[in-house]
Amino acid sequence: MPKVFIDVYVFIIGLCVGSFLNVCIYRLPAGRSIVRPASACGKCGTAIRWYDNLPIVSYIILRGRCRACGASFSIRYPLVELLTGLSALAVWQHMGGQPQSVIYFLFIAALLTITFIDIDHRIIPDSISLPGIPIGLLFCLFQLIPSMRWLDSLLGILCGGGSLFVVAWTYQLLTGKEGMGGGDIKLLAMIGAFIGWKGVLFTIMASSFIGTLVGVAVMLSTRQGMKLAVPFGPFLAMGAVLYLFFGPQLIGWYLNGFSR
Repeated sequence: MPKVFIDVYVFIIGLCVGSFLNVCIYRLPAGRSIVRPASACGKCGTAIRWYDNLPIVSYIILRGRCRACGASFSIRYPLVELLTGLSALAVWQHMGGQPQSVIYFLFIAALLTITFIDIDHRIIPDSISLPGIPIGLLFCLFQLIPSMRWLDSLLGILCGGGSLFVVAWTYQLLTGKEGMGGGDIKLLAMIGAFIGWKGVLFTIMASSFIGTLVGVAVMLSTRQGMKLAVPFGPFLAMGAVLYLFFGPQLIGWYLNGFSR
């Protein structure tokens, strides 16, 4: 089969997974089942037919509106689908048909779900991060991720969860205020389970850098100063994804810059 057809197939699979992620993003914070009932319009309650639920295509055909009542659907729905489709394609291009490519795609899908939930609700659901910790460790223990030893995964869990716990505890001790939620700690522990302690260190540095840039830009644009709370989960997710695709190259570039 020509490579281009495989790429299209992988992209379409990613779009379909993205459609499911939209359900998770909408329902998990509310404690609702992600299986039943079927998707429906949030305004009129009309069930969405399968031909109106095709990833991206249906949104374009319906111009982002409900067929029954004309209510607008958020642009986020096709955005999540597109990001998931591109993630599937990127993992396929980067890792090929290895078993770890499926694992890391699902890992990225979990990070996408967490990102948008954290943006909306300022929470990171334990239903994703907590099971992700032992799952990542088991994948490494059974050598389903050849590039990761189980000890690296275990150290990643301890380094990820422990480092943020120390930061949060120290901040609260010095200020008397909670500066980082437990959700971020559990998320970084999950990230460590999948990409190891080296990935955790990279993720902390990258997420802090990106978060600082975005946080300063948002605070300046909204003029709320230090009173504005910016969720840190999305930046941890960005850092982890950056490490998956560009970690060794970026680390090498960084170290070579200091060696000159």
